[in-house]
Amino acid sequence: MNDLLYFNGINAGTGNYLVPPMPAPAFIKIARGDTVSADKLADAKWRVEQTKAHLGVKAGVDPTRIAETGWGVIFARDEQAAVRDALRELLDYRQTQANAARERYREYWGDDGYQPNESKNAFLARHGAGPGAVDPDKVPYYLLIVGAPEKIPYNFQYQLDIAYAVGRIHFDTTAEYAQYAQSVTRAEKGLVTRAKRAVFFGVANPDDASTQASAKNLVMPLAEKMRAQQSEWTCDSFLAERATKSRLAEILRDNAPALLFTASHGAGFDLGEPRQLKHQGALICQDWGGPVAMANRPVPQTMYYAVDDVPSDAQLHGLIAFHFACFGAGTPRYDEFAHLRQGVKGNLEALPIAPAAFVARLPRALLAHPKGGALAVIGHVDRAWGSSFLWDKHIPQLSVFESALARLCEDYPVGAAMEYFNERYAELAVALADNLENLKKPYLKVNADEFAALWTAHNDARGYAVLGDPAVRLRVKPPADTPQMETIALRANDTDTAAPSSSARVSATEMSASELENQIASVEQHIADLNATLAKLRAALQIKQT
Repeated sequence: MNDLLYFNGINAGTGNYLVPPMPAPAFIKIARGDTVSADKLADAKWRVEQTKAHLGVKAGVDPTRIAETGWGVIFARDEQAAVRDALRELLDYRQTQANAARERYREYWGDDGYQPNESKNAFLARHGAGPGAVDPDKVPYYLLIVGAPEKIPYNFQYQLDIAYAVGRIHFDTTAEYAQYAQSVTRAEKGLVTRAKRAVFFGVANPDDASTQASAKNLVMPLAEKMRAQQSEWTCDSFLAERATKSRLAEILRDNAPALLFTASHGAGFDLGEPRQLKHQGALICQDWGGPVAMANRPVPQTMYYAVDDVPSDAQLHGLIAFHFACFGAGTPRYDEFAHLRQGVKGNLEALPIAPAAFVARLPRALLAHPKGGALAVIGHVDRAWGSSFLWDKHIPQLSVFESALARLCEDYPVGAAMEYFNERYAELAVALADNLENLKKPYLKVNADEFAALWTAHNDARGYAVLGDPAVRLRVKPPADTPQMETIALRANDTDTAAPSSSARVSATEMSASELENQIASVEQHIADLNATLAKLRAALQIKQT
């Protein structure tokens, strides 16, 4: 039994694992499907060749300064103009930032937008760029994809994310796009800040090797490391029996932390199951009794946190959340685990697991909350794997997680903080490419255990995705012993304004360049808002007098 490999993800319709535990040699049979795909192999090699020279923005460019990195938004060619209009508040704000020194703002719209079936290389070539370090004068480093993954595929996002800092948003209504734009803009201007508080939430279901491993080897050590390295932060941990659905609901309802990290099973459903589109990727909490006690029994919603559970009065504004869970960010149309199967005519064909690729509903609700939403949600597209934090089933590998969280606490934008995951993906891709080549050669033997670890780790690393603007960063209050900027709550009306009080003064000598830029932008916006309000009042007074 100890030789079996266990995987994250529970089929909430049956109560069983999405992928049953299996011995390592079985992976060889499953992964052989990739050996027939020359395109996939070439793509993996291309990604690695690109990253050998450099990952991310070119030398001499500060990734924390949008004036240097640039910022762009990518729409599908046929996206509705109403969606673009709904995002205008955010687009205008980013344009102001990116144009501070040079023209480094881009809207890829209409014929300039993403074309159907276009590869990452083809898209960049159309806009004067190519593989290698990012040159913001050609294509900006921070890129926000807008739209459904059926229109702009996840694979395009994966490819682009190797060198660029990429995020995605997709909502059902233009009102949700507008709400998210307002939430980000207000937070970026410093109108909303959160206390320096992080919450680590680790489920450890009974008789379940996957969640017990993630609670012990991922969530707990990450919380301990953050307490040791970030002395100004308060770090709360909720593990095992404390990681209940009611506790998670309380965390998100009453006063969400600036940073939330969760590890759990993600709810999965079979193709055609009524709950799939709404609840896939929901977070299965400690309430679930585990694979033994709950075998062959559907998981009720009372045991997982889903989109329906986000209350209308939740205090989420300014939150950045990281969910380690299967389908926590989204679901592809085709199974990327089983890869290929034999079709009715003998041809190899992909196995569909959803009617269409989609972004998970829970993070969408967190981002577009009407009271002010989260700034970004990091999660998995497709399944999550324990190899992210345990190598060879027992060797802890936390440096990628630790580095990304440290960067977030150091005021790095979320897209730049996630570069560590991109680097790991590239490193694994080159090793996997070599092993897949060896599988084609009968005279070469591939170690099943090593291949299983490498293959799952590669698939896992590829699946991390940022939902939200990749240029957002944590907006937290300064330490208690320094002058603090006043926290201003998000207002429902776009025309509401709020000027900083006299208590909002912060010594300029104590601020970094990026903080000064943000403060200047905030003051300039306040002045513009006040002038607009003043003009309206004068017009109203003139009407009254006449």
